[in-house]
Amino acid sequence: MSTLPLIQISTRLGNITVELDAAAAPKTVANILSYVDEGFYAGTLFHRVIPGFMIQGGGLTPDMATKPNHAQIENEATNGLKNNRGTLAMARTSIPHSATSQFFINLKDNDFLNYSSSTPSGWGYCVFGKVVEGMDVVDAIAKQPTGNRAGHGNVPREDILIDSVTRIEA
Repeated sequence: MSTLPLIQISTRLGNITVELDAAAAPKTVANILSYVDEGFYAGTLFHRVIPGFMIQGGGLTPDMATKPNHAQIENEATNGLKNNRGTLAMARTSIPHSATSQFFINLKDNDFLNYSSSTPSGWGYCVFGKVVEGMDVVDAIAKQPTGNRAGHGNVPREDILIDSVTRIEA
């Protein structure tokens, strides 16, 4: 049994169970759990789906509006965790320390997203967890047809709503 915190992401396509690595990414995990405890993710979308790359969610509503976020957090991508298939990482802008609520699940090993240096182009994306159950759901989300909506590309044509993200007991 895991002693690491577990969360469950519930969608219409099924549930995804994620083990969070608070030892490697303590600020990131604390940030995510604060959103989880507030019920923030209920009603947000997996709004960016790129087969062979990743699925991203946790910040936009079905009308493609951005939910109000907490302050940006420090990028902990120097923690040694890699953007491998099934890992959860923080989405951010081109500014290294700009992550808030959005996350993505890697569909393959995305080495180019890993930390390589403390430069704007080398910071990478902080991995803070991994899918321990429900990769079939992740892969099903990745197979959904996508298009453009409200200025966003790669949006599933049928909403992939996050019904809830909750803590679960190991």
